[in-house]
Amino acid sequence: MSRSLRHGALAATALVFSIGTLSACGAGNNAETLKVRPDNAATTVDRIKIQNANVIIQPEQEAEGPAVVAATLFNDGPKQEVLETVTLPGTGATVKLQAAEGKGPVVVPAGGRVILGGKGNASAVIENGRQAGRAGDVQNVVFTFSRTGDVQLGAAIVPATHFFKEFGPSALPAPSPKPSESASETPGEPSGTPAESESASESGSEAESGTSTESDEASTSH
Repeated sequence: MSRSLRHGALAATALVFSIGTLSACGAGNNAETLKVRPDNAATTVDRIKIQNANVIIQPEQEAEGPAVVAATLFNDGPKQEVLETVTLPGTGATVKLQAAEGKGPVVVPAGGRVILGGKGNASAVIENGRQAGRAGDVQNVVFTFSRTGDVQLGAAIVPATHFFKEFGPSALPAPSPKPSESASETPGEPSGTPAESESASESGSEAESGTSTESDEASTSH
């Protein structure tokens, strides 16, 4: 291969590599590995970015049980932010925050992210899920941060099914047990009373005793 052809091949390889690297960097926080769904609610205030926000309720509308606020919180600032509260304006719902470790505040590190909802992640639980609203509606959610303050957006209310099942409430209500057919039947009455059974047993014993005596007398007379 000539020197010019080799130089051309190397230049083409470098160009492809550069394009691939830029594409990967361009994905940034929207990378598919972060499970971000761009069709869900998202907003940015100062250095705080909220993506993939939803209010996830029980699979059945009339079911009793908790609901959750699920979202991915990004902090592009130089200092950490603490998520102090999550509220649902216009409702009486109380949202309980819990860090992924189980205790302590929900901290969004500088240049990092925190996921609300899902196994092993921080959580924002609405104890009375029916206060969160009905599936298909949009609920205003306010995230209050220690430095940035309030960040508000409208989150879709969705049931904990399909994709949202793994991010939904962890304490789903157990299905109501169905009464068995045998339980509805009237149990049969016993065939005899205890007294009758004892009498029958005693009669049998006396009969055996009498037979044994007669047999002894007959053998003696012979």
